[in-house]
Amino acid sequence: MKAILRNLTVVAIMFATVASFAKGPETTFGGKVNEVEKNLMAVKLDPIFKKKGNKLFMNLLNLDQQDVTIKVYDSEGRVVFKEILEGELVIEKAFNFENAFENDYTVVVVDNQKSFKETVVVK
Repeated sequence: MKAILRNLTVVAIMFATVASFAKGPETTFGGKVNEVEKNLMAVKLDPIFKKKGNKLFMNLLNLDQQDVTIKVYDSEGRVVFKEILEGELVIEKAFNFENAFENDYTVVVVDNQKSFKETVVVK
């Protein structure tokens, strides 16, 4: 009888330990958020601009797959390039200003009512 009681106690302790580990951290509904969930919620979806000499590279993650308009303006406000991309998830563009006239060019990206810009100076 003592052996059964002892084994039952050990099994109960083991079950309680395993159950506490299996529960893990509470989800966002319970109030606590683990680090991975924090990082996923903090993702910014702004375009990334990178300059290399007279070249400009732009990457945009378009999760909602809405239309994205890309325009390039010169310093006098004239549109020298325009493109509308429809329903694309990942947008990658490269702008080569190596043979462009001396000027200040502004690349404008409009995504879901937000506007982003980057300027390239060609000398």
